[in-house]
Amino acid sequence: MRLLKSSLLGSVGAFAAVGAANAADLPIKKAVPIEYVRVCGAYGAGFFYIPGTDTCLRVSGRARFQGGYQPSYTRRAGTNGGDTSAYQGRLRINMDARTQTAYGTLRAFVRLEAGSRTGYSGVGPSGSQQRIGNAFPGIGTDSFGRNQQYVIADKAFIQFAGLTAGRASSFFDFYAHDFEVAGATLGSDAFSTNLLAYTATIGNGLSATISIEDPVFRRTPIFSPLNVSATLNTGSVQNFGVTYQPTPVFVGPNRYSFIDSIERSRLPDFVGVVRLDQAWGSAQLSAATHELNVGTLTTAASVGTGPIVAPAHTRNTQGWAVQGGLKVNLPFIAPGDALYLQGAYGNGAQLYTGYSAYSGSYTQSTTQLQGQKFAQYFSDATINPFTGQLQTSQTFTATASYLHYWTPEWRSAMFGSYGEQSFSQGARLAQGAIFNLVNPNGTNTFGSNAVGTPGTRFYQLSQALRDTYQFVAGGSLIWSPVKDLDIGVEAFYTQIGLKNGRAIDSDKSPTAYANVAGINNGTFAVRTATQDSVSQVNFRVQRDF
Repeated sequence: MRLLKSSLLGSVGAFAAVGAANAADLPIKKAVPIEYVRVCGAYGAGFFYIPGTDTCLRVSGRARFQGGYQPSYTRRAGTNGGDTSAYQGRLRINMDARTQTAYGTLRAFVRLEAGSRTGYSGVGPSGSQQRIGNAFPGIGTDSFGRNQQYVIADKAFIQFAGLTAGRASSFFDFYAHDFEVAGATLGSDAFSTNLLAYTATIGNGLSATISIEDPVFRRTPIFSPLNVSATLNTGSVQNFGVTYQPTPVFVGPNRYSFIDSIERSRLPDFVGVVRLDQAWGSAQLSAATHELNVGTLTTAASVGTGPIVAPAHTRNTQGWAVQGGLKVNLPFIAPGDALYLQGAYGNGAQLYTGYSAYSGSYTQSTTQLQGQKFAQYFSDATINPFTGQLQTSQTFTATASYLHYWTPEWRSAMFGSYGEQSFSQGARLAQGAIFNLVNPNGTNTFGSNAVGTPGTRFYQLSQALRDTYQFVAGGSLIWSPVKDLDIGVEAFYTQIGLKNGRAIDSDKSPTAYANVAGINNGTFAVRTATQDSVSQVNFRVQRDF
């Protein structure tokens, strides 16, 4: 046994000696230096140096759950109504990169938003976002109109020496629903648009900005009684495209043809802003121009009898808007308290006043309420059928919002707004003049967009191009038990109404627009309304990091 143990120990020693000799022949490898991430304190908390560079980066984000309840006034077949609940889950990722240069700070900011929404429109699927390609719908029997996924390049801009270039919030905006959960008040809030802007810092908190902005995200369709909506079928055919929007005009005493009212892109929107930021709060004056530019007369043969006298070529028209906003900090009431006041007026630029903020944008008429009695029309302009020229609409909105901290953990907001939209004097009468020629013998190929023949009962009661108003009032209560966590509830009331007269109640009389002759001769009775309203309650849990 002793002999065996001695042999084994000798063998181990020999192998060790050989290994040591071989190791002595190999080159010695140095450990790779590790470059630790360093904190960057130049731009505030959360920034760190990207290893190997002098660029500071901050990564942040958000997770959110939101649910809501809104009464439904209809389950009628074909309306897709009846939903009273809605839900959404959302995420946000931000990256903010900054580098100090001889010309000042060079900044690049990107934000990705994504989420899933279900239920009724407002908390669930957004028709406005779907219409501009920011969201896509489910196409199942129980999903279409009730299920929506989205991924949005919400922000992607560069800032350098006063220049801002890329996708960012419009410089025209001021309040932009800062204290709200659902964003129900009337006011401009173009949180994502493409722009190129320059801001000059004058001093003492005063600055001035000139911005060239993408007009597509500020367009409300030119009115067409033959409005064609993009559709999505649940079968094998999907039709998203609308490439021709016919609007009838006279080309002779008893003859008509069509102008393509789809807007073209020529000039950008020009936005000018003067802003003051000081310890007491902020004030801003904004102005914008917005070109309206449609197609020309169709080359198809005109319809009717008599000689042809074509109208003049439709000239482009410059819409415009102005806005004033004031934010007052109120720390003497409670730290963090603030009051916003804002008012806007637009001529042919409805989305700059935000009159359609609650009901839905990028469509000429909408019924946000399930079972809504009549549709509101949001067209920036109509085409006069006699001259072929554009006649702009006018809108104004006024909003107030107050945020109050009861304690550092509990806060609430109270908000309200009022707005109106009016169409040019004679615009509705002019549209009515061509109704009979296009719709002979009491027919109605225009559907719910029909104005009717002036002097008839249907003309008095039809909903198209009626001057309307909106009123919104609400409040919220939010609990923040720890930093960057919000748990809260919001409720608000919305009313829409006609500024004068009555309109057909489309919910109580759903077949009225197919019975124009019967309404006019009194053989078809209709229910009418002057206003409609709804309340909504939302619950939110949100974590920022």
